[in-house]
Amino acid sequence: MNNLFHNDDAVLDVNDKPKFLPWIGLSLQHMFSMFGSTVIVPLLVGLSPSIALFSSGVGTLLHILITKRQIPAYMGSSFAFIVPMAALMKTTGYPGIAQGVVTVGIVYLIVAGLIAMIGKDWIDHLLPPIVVGPIIIVIGLSLAGSAAKDAMMNNNHYDIKFFMIALLTLCLAVFFNMYLKGFLGLIPILLAIVCGYLVSIFAGLVNVSAIAKAPWFEVPPFEVPFINYAFHLNIGAIIAIAPIAFVTMTEHIGHIMVLNELTHRDYFKSPGLNRTLAGDGAASIAAGLLGGPAVTSYGENIGVMAITKVHSVYVLMGAAMFAIIFAFVNKLNVLIMQMPAPVIGGISFLLFGTIAASGIKLMIEQHVDLDRKRNLMIASIILVIGVGNAYLQIGNQFQFTGLALATVFGIILNLLLPRK
Repeated sequence: MNNLFHNDDAVLDVNDKPKFLPWIGLSLQHMFSMFGSTVIVPLLVGLSPSIALFSSGVGTLLHILITKRQIPAYMGSSFAFIVPMAALMKTTGYPGIAQGVVTVGIVYLIVAGLIAMIGKDWIDHLLPPIVVGPIIIVIGLSLAGSAAKDAMMNNNHYDIKFFMIALLTLCLAVFFNMYLKGFLGLIPILLAIVCGYLVSIFAGLVNVSAIAKAPWFEVPPFEVPFINYAFHLNIGAIIAIAPIAFVTMTEHIGHIMVLNELTHRDYFKSPGLNRTLAGDGAASIAAGLLGGPAVTSYGENIGVMAITKVHSVYVLMGAAMFAIIFAFVNKLNVLIMQMPAPVIGGISFLLFGTIAASGIKLMIEQHVDLDRKRNLMIASIILVIGVGNAYLQIGNQFQFTGLALATVFGIILNLLLPRK
């Protein structure tokens, strides 16, 4: 059904294929948008950024294949696994992390199989607009603190130069989005990032010599079991990482809700939540077998789609191919790794805010009545827990994030509170 439907509100709908040159620009825009977050995870853990980039591209292509080219989603490094991966890196090294990441993918596949057997009728009952709308708002606003920190803080100290560059990047993104026409009007985020980067070079925030000295090509240091290291089962590593799959599943469901709203489709029904989860699971398995961190769908790329109204799955495939290629082009890899934090922060103000606005739009369109005590309480609790990131900590390893906790609370309240 989704393949027959065409969203005329979109500049390029899900199954629309762009012309070659615009395709390159639109795909690069998505790659630049996800790059900062995707490479920061391996940098914090001690893994290779180039492998994370490669595995994100491979994972995205796998997800698109499994979901039958119906869902425009990008798979990037997941922040939810940073704490246990960093701890394991000091003890088991990557072989232990790999087992945990692969197990995460297997957990996804098991849950996907169960959903395929149970059916999909329960989804509308668990996730009505009063739950979905606030969750979408939380997805955007829960990232606001990260955007503000990137925009203002230089080594944990306030830097007015950082903030001015962030505001310039933001204003350029708004200006380009509002006033540019034709092809340039489709890549306002990419243009703003490039302009912000150039200003940052003149401001001395980019290590130009590191870019100049970097070799053009370099094979990423893959970590493949039985080839790069001997396999030894590590139950402790699996237990440390695998349970977090249930946290990222709730975030995944939230992202699908946003995509439903943007594309005017119901991906829970077609291709089905079982396929979207299976796509995520396969992407994490591939990452674990290559030497990368666990991956998940990315809010940054959803934000780009919301702003540009370009929802083409072919554009996301192009971004994945560029990520794979850039993993081998070391000079370009280093150039992008020098991306100044205020440029990322300035763009994120717009990207994350657009996601939040999509949640408000959904609630308005679905005529959610907040004068009803029931609806007011559900929305209020989801928003404060989610935006405030009131997480549930169990032991030293397992953390149920604010978004996941807010989702669970919203579902439970919706089921328990009386309709009248």
